Amino acid sequence: MWKGKNFCKKNNTKNTRGNIVIFLLVFGTIASVIIISGIASYALFEHKASNKKYSRDLSFQIAEAGINYYKWHLAHNPNDYYDGNGATSSSPYLHDYTDKDGNSIGKFSLDIDPPVEGGTVVTVRSTGWTNWDPVRARTIQVRFGFPALTDYIFLSNANMWFSFTTEVHGVIHSNGGIRFDGETDSWVRSAKDTYKYENQTHNGIWGGGGPKSFWEYPVPAIDFDSVSADMANIRDLADSGGIHLNSSNEEGWHMVFNGTTFDLYEVNSRDCYPGEGKWRYNKWDGWYWDGDQYCFDIGDETFIQTYDIPTNGALFVEDDVWVEGTIDGRVTIASGRFPVQEPYQNIIINGNILYTEKSSDDVVGLLAQGDIVVPYETPDNMEVNAALLSQYGKNYRPYYYDDTKNQLSMFGAQIAYEGGGWKYVNGWGNVISGYINTLHSYDGNLKFYPPPGFPVSGSYELLSWEEIE
Repeated sequence: MWKGKNFCKKNNTKNTRGNIVIFLLVFGTIASVIIISGIASYALFEHKASNKKYSRDLSFQIAEAGINYYKWHLAHNPNDYYDGNGATSSSPYLHDYTDKDGNSIGKFSLDIDPPVEGGTVVTVRSTGWTNWDPVRARTIQVRFGFPALTDYIFLSNANMWFSFTTEVHGVIHSNGGIRFDGETDSWVRSAKDTYKYENQTHNGIWGGGGPKSFWEYPVPAIDFDSVSADMANIRDLADSGGIHLNSSNEEGWHMVFNGTTFDLYEVNSRDCYPGEGKWRYNKWDGWYWDGDQYCFDIGDETFIQTYDIPTNGALFVEDDVWVEGTIDGRVTIASGRFPVQEPYQNIIINGNILYTEKSSDDVVGLLAQGDIVVPYETPDNMEVNAALLSQYGKNYRPYYYDDTKNQLSMFGAQIAYEGGGWKYVNGWGNVISGYINTLHSYDGNLKFYPPPGFPVSGSYELLSWEEIE
């Protein structure tokens, strides 16, 4: 009995061991299949993911190639927003993208938004994709623009002087020297290393103002011939959709703006006020003024009619013109004659010139072949929102005898061949005529959205770059 029992126990052990081996073989095989399948699936997944990433990356490069192509196209054809297909053709414009052997491996499509009327900013969207995986397309959007010469709060071809009661926010550039006694938060630049001021030699920039860390001199001069090149362009704009006023055969025209319209008056006479000089007396004539007189104020005028501001914003006047009011839109008022000859036509700022909303699409340009003048009868606190450009004259308020006003706030840009100024200071630094306090702030909207017809530089700059979905 004991032997039989021992024999049975030994056989059971062998069977158990055999079952375990079979169990390990079966489940080892299953595990191996699972692991191999997992590795194969992962490898296949990585391969697909790699292909997708490659397609997306290449699509992005193709989209960039489209942007680079159109940047090159604009450099050679600055006013072509139709990819050489003419204004009757509309976006998108399709191009093949080839490899080094000339084989097409993808395409890019260009959508182009031309500048708004009077603006210089063109928007380009380039969508790129590969031939084998077009669903992985990528789109890049950029904005290019011509920077305008209104990129300065002051730009002058003459010497300049900023008093202690002057505050400037924006870049100042003069081809002459600068005496700077005011305050600023931006660059003050002069093309002069030294210059003569009241028979003394001074640095290109000097004075009691600052901060002096913003002073730069000498810097390259700016060619004012390029600044003065676009008066004929504004006349042409006025003739093709704007308003062109010929000579009044009187003293000039007066425009009073009210939003999107303006009232036009014919100025029949002027009032004159004394400038530099003195009152004298004699027994024959009594008291009389011995000195300068300035006749920039309106005496009598006649209402003509109300106009809508034209769509292209161009108003060209072959006479002196008085301007004031609130303006909603993009407008350039130009005063001049052709052929260009003296006496030049002037623009007189007769009162406040205001935008309905600052830093919006409201932009005003005043462009005179002669002077831009603030006359005697103006508000004690006056505000002018505009870009001023005097081609051959100056932007200024004449010296009026015994007349001071409180504050003049200028929001925009001031460009003048002969410089100018809004106040007169005695040897003790006291304002004796003009606006005692002057605040000048640059309108950043002017750099790439200048007033219609204002001069711009000759090459596009990249303004923004983004990938869009």
